[in-house]
Amino acid sequence: MTGGAVEPNLIGLAFIILFIGLMAAFLLLRKDPLQRHLREIPAFARFRRSIGLAVESGMRLHVALGNGGIQGLRGASGLIGLSVLQRISRSAAISDRPPTATSGEAVLAILSQDSLRSGFREANAEYQFEPTSGQLSGLTPYSYAAGVMPTVHDEHVSVNLMLGSFDSEVALISEAADRTESLTIGGSENLNAQAILFASAQEMLVGEELFAAGAYLQTGKTHVASLFAQDVLRWIIFVVILIGAGLKLAGVL
Repeated sequence: MTGGAVEPNLIGLAFIILFIGLMAAFLLLRKDPLQRHLREIPAFARFRRSIGLAVESGMRLHVALGNGGIQGLRGASGLIGLSVLQRISRSAAISDRPPTATSGEAVLAILSQDSLRSGFREANAEYQFEPTSGQLSGLTPYSYAAGVMPTVHDEHVSVNLMLGSFDSEVALISEAADRTESLTIGGSENLNAQAILFASAQEMLVGEELFAAGAYLQTGKTHVASLFAQDVLRWIIFVVILIGAGLKLAGVL
């Protein structure tokens, strides 16, 4: 292995170690709740209110996890959706119509069932769990969208939360939600999906707001600590770039 290949790997490893260390520091050293330092994002505030309203009215919450699997950048958005799904199932387990999740990838579908079961177990309502609540709706983008549409129409859904990897097929899901007059909140790492959701969803998660969902919906302290660790790393990278540019101008590099 050449030195040029080793150096980037070492730099990446150093950043991972630094990131884990920063997360641990925020978790262990901060005495005040990190949650209160987060800026307000309207989509999450509206969604938290909608959970209570859905439970009170006997309506269902629907989480669409997309078809990106759990690997790579596409998988990161799906994993965020899974963590939020577990948080939702914990809060809405007592509803007459428990939450449901739709996926366009087999592993996501299996993990969605596990996330739902875990949420119900934490709420001491595991008897309410139904394996069919975590559905594999289709294995291609448009078959997935076609499989989601009946869920939106026929399952008494009042809130659709789309957190995952989508493409232009997300327009079909948004259109189905709009026809039922249900609340739609969406976020994706895909630019095509972001553009469509910006025009069609009532609330849109822009850019990295998707990856902050776990922190804002209180799925765990580690999610909040990770946001603060990311902010510190951004400042470190910013300072390193400035120093590098200064050294370049000075002719040192």
